[in-house]
Amino acid sequence: MNELRMKTTKNKKSWYAVLLMLALFVSMAVCLPKSQKPIQYVDRVTGQMKTETVAGEKWLAWLYYNPAGRATLWTLAKRKFISSIYGHWMDGTTSAQKIQPFIHDLDIDMSIVKDHDFNTFNEFFTRKLKENVRPIDTSQTTVVSPADGKILAYTNISNTDFIIKGYRFNVSAFLDNPQLAQKYKDGILLAIRLSPADYHRFHFPLDGNVSPTQKIDGDYYSVNPLALRKKAEIFCLNKREYTIISNRHFGNVIMAEVGATMVGSIVQTFEGSYARKGEEKGYFKFGGSTVVLLFERNRIIIDKDILINSSKGYETTVKMGERIGMKQ
Repeated sequence: MNELRMKTTKNKKSWYAVLLMLALFVSMAVCLPKSQKPIQYVDRVTGQMKTETVAGEKWLAWLYYNPAGRATLWTLAKRKFISSIYGHWMDGTTSAQKIQPFIHDLDIDMSIVKDHDFNTFNEFFTRKLKENVRPIDTSQTTVVSPADGKILAYTNISNTDFIIKGYRFNVSAFLDNPQLAQKYKDGILLAIRLSPADYHRFHFPLDGNVSPTQKIDGDYYSVNPLALRKKAEIFCLNKREYTIISNRHFGNVIMAEVGATMVGSIVQTFEGSYARKGEEKGYFKFGGSTVVLLFERNRIIIDKDILINSSKGYETTVKMGERIGMKQ
């Protein structure tokens, strides 16, 4: 009897959440905000400026720039249960119908994908790549990108505004550990943002001894620039997990994975105490996400093109395994 009551209560909550989401979509359709400035970035290969195609752009703009949307964001959209419900649906077989339209709309290159037989959208979203399509820079004195995405770099967190002018990145809040944060308060930060179109597995950027993963509970705000323009402290509010990688050239490097709206979960696949550069660490389920690297002061020289673009406020495209910096 108790099991039946629990099941009934759970079903009611699920239907309530579905109805709320439907109400959100209807209100968004009749109350759209003005279009936002496009997200531009630099293609690292060609050096050309490009404009990003944003999945769910109208939805994001409504949430962060419309009064009704902002109220919804605070009361509902950032909450775990909404992301969990959507993530659960993405694990169901009916979600597979979204795969082909998603590939088409975001122009995803499937020729580099290892397997093409997907039963659910999350199987596609967490797809693996063929061997050698992401060559790893194996030099012991370099750091590589841990993921496919777009990177921003800051050489001194203590006197550089992070992401948006007016908000200073708070290392202590981000790590939820004031003592550990002291080592990085004037350190170097690299943020690699994964858009929904990107390969969503993340890898170790260098060799080293690996600490156990520390998990910090938080919300599920979007990490898309449209959201960050409006709410810069997102990185210190969202759910995140971090590991310390100890390397003889680069010292103790923090690698943190930040969750976001509709990210069902951050999955850590690595097991062990020592990792090799390029080895898989884990993956994000559906949603745009970010990997943050923190270095102590004077430990890394970030590649010049990334620094120049970052100083102008532009992200630079990177691929997992390619060099992003070298030993100081």
